[in-house]
Amino acid sequence: MSSQDGQALYSGTLYIISAPSGAGKTSLVKMLVESIDDIRVSVSHTTRQMRPGEIDGVNYNFVEIAVFEQMVKGEAFLEHAQVFDNYYGTSRDWVERQLREGIDVILEIDWQGAQQVRPRMPGCVSVFILPPSRDELIRRLRGRGQDSEEVIQRRFSDAVTDMSHYTEYDYVVINDDFDEALTDLAAIMRARRQRREVQRVRQSELLAELLQ
Repeated sequence: MSSQDGQALYSGTLYIISAPSGAGKTSLVKMLVESIDDIRVSVSHTTRQMRPGEIDGVNYNFVEIAVFEQMVKGEAFLEHAQVFDNYYGTSRDWVERQLREGIDVILEIDWQGAQQVRPRMPGCVSVFILPPSRDELIRRLRGRGQDSEEVIQRRFSDAVTDMSHYTEYDYVVINDDFDEALTDLAAIMRARRQRREVQRVRQSELLAELLQ
């Protein structure tokens, strides 16, 4: 990236991907990472207890509260939040190391986390995923078969609030047809890799050879 983008010397791009509950973000990101090389999803730090089957460093980086609080004081996070009694945060050092190595990084965070990241990483690219309709969103929330109608309605209300923040994002992808939405997401990332500022870093040796 160029210094104008606020990410001098980075050949990777930081992506923020947000969506309301039920829009299909997690499935899209999973398939995206499997279909594109040199892209990783950031693994958050958390103070919550590890659950059966989870692996430290894979699902989350599990740390004690005292360690997390010290990291906050040291400005080690690009964004962090408290969810009920637990804390979650995105490591600035890990993200920047990936970007310097030419790896694109995805942050799966909500609009509040995105608001924290943008001023710290002004070269980031943000994408908001929307459902095709309110009816489809409700259908997807009910289709999980895990929540009561009261919980579903609360999730829907929260989703409407989340969706109102789509105007803060660079790109908006409608997840009506999954394959089409996946193609749209991949197109955004492949196009970003062809930008002059990115290619100047990624292809520095080739450009030097061509122009000597």
